[in-house]
Amino acid sequence: MRAITITYAYSGDEDTWTQAIHNFISAVDNDPQAAGKFTYQVAVADDGVTRFHWGRWDAPETLAHVQSQEYFRTFAGQVKAFAGGAPQNTGHDVVMKTGGW
Repeated sequence: MRAITITYAYSGDEDTWTQAIHNFISAVDNDPQAAGKFTYQVAVADDGVTRFHWGRWDAPETLAHVQSQEYFRTFAGQVKAFAGGAPQNTGHDVVMKTGGW
């Protein structure tokens, strides 16, 4: 399983940030070609400013599909704006985990 971790600092309007996250996750969940194959989690660190995003996908085709969608392009632009430029992105392979998918 391939994955990405995205980190950045954000101290702007929480409602705007939360709505953008909600819209993206809802779009993925409602995309029959991505649902169950692409997962996304977002967290706020204890400092209230540092943000973490974790995306995971089952195959390169799933990632390519998600990246080709308008909802992805919109969200990527929003994350870049939230980060005040390019956020830090680290791609990685998941080698072991608990539970299901």
